[in-house]
Amino acid sequence: MATAQRGRLRVIGVDPGLTRCGVGVVDVAPDRSARLVYVGVVRSAPDSRIESRLATIATGIREVLEEHSPDVLAVERVFAQNNRSTVMGTAQASGVALLLAAERGIPAATHTPTEVKAAITGYGSADKRQVQTMVARILRLDELPKPADAADALALALCHAWRGRAVATAATGRLTPAQRAWADAERLARR
Repeated sequence: MATAQRGRLRVIGVDPGLTRCGVGVVDVAPDRSARLVYVGVVRSAPDSRIESRLATIATGIREVLEEHSPDVLAVERVFAQNNRSTVMGTAQASGVALLLAAERGIPAATHTPTEVKAAITGYGSADKRQVQTMVARILRLDELPKPADAADALALALCHAWRGRAVATAATGRLTPAQRAWADAERLARR
């Protein structure tokens, strides 16, 4: 937790997927400025057995957790899709990430894709390219983070840092009235 003690929050974002699981780590300062720490994708072979694929994802996420010691984990909240096999794989990979956070004793949070897009681009229906572009701009990257799973993981981490910090600091009175109202609304929405 040394990162949080220095005023920065280190967040690992996980964009869960069975074939490609995006993982991104950012440091976010109280002024919302952010710095890229790590980004990558954990891949599992589609022709492997499910337990082997989940073990591969767990190993990849575990390595990032051990190397970068985040303060919190943010993962995409699974939502209903037309393709049941896709949603099942996403849910299983999400469960792995949440379990690993619990094993390490770090808090975990989930955010919907719409919440993430709105936090990063200001528009809840933004497309993948818009999210990639804004993540690159926010983190001052020379290139767009690729593939989209990697950009989505970074977007999750940034979303959580910004939204979570707003909620956490509302009680201290350091927010403007508008920010405090936003944080209160966020808190009520999570109930």
